[in-house]
Amino acid sequence: MTSTKILAFAGSARRDSFNKKLVKIATEGARGAGAEVTYLDFRDLPLPLYDEDLEEAEGLPANARKLKELMKAHQGFLIACPEYNSSITPLLKNAIDWASRPEPGEPSLVCFKEKVAVLMSASPGGLGGLRGLVHVRSILGNIGVLVLPDQKAIGNAHQAFDENGNLKDESQQATILQLGNKLVTMTAKLSSSIEMSWSIQS
Repeated sequence: MTSTKILAFAGSARRDSFNKKLVKIATEGARGAGAEVTYLDFRDLPLPLYDEDLEEAEGLPANARKLKELMKAHQGFLIACPEYNSSITPLLKNAIDWASRPEPGEPSLVCFKEKVAVLMSASPGGLGGLRGLVHVRSILGNIGVLVLPDQKAIGNAHQAFDENGNLKDESQQATILQLGNKLVTMTAKLSSSIEMSWSIQS
């Protein structure tokens, strides 16, 4: 049986991002559940601001095509979402916008439909980025992603991590590991259901 493939990333480019640390913990939980996990750092895949004139003149930027190929190759997404002014970060929204653009002959929203995602956040504020997760959940849900209800926001993030990038609070650490595990479990179930449906139809 082919292992479930999970793409993990944070909506932050900052080198010492709390959300990068957080999603890396979740990847451990996903790998522990038997998934093949790819970690993506958006610093390695810079994109211009979405511009329809640019797209029309030059097509999708090379890094947008790379992002789309990565997303299409994975069944589930682990996403850690910083909160900017109570909402989604421009970096994450821009990546979603580019990935949503179809190429000739390609189905609409192929990077998102029938994908499964788990959201999490970390912030120095007391709410841990919770308000931003509402907007990310809405955007992804509207473009075909099944976003699991399970999520976690870690407040006071500047004090929450140890020198190894783990959460000092054992219950928080366990919760984030479980989010990775849950994504793998649910993604595998959904994939099995889809394969069974295709088998019946054929």
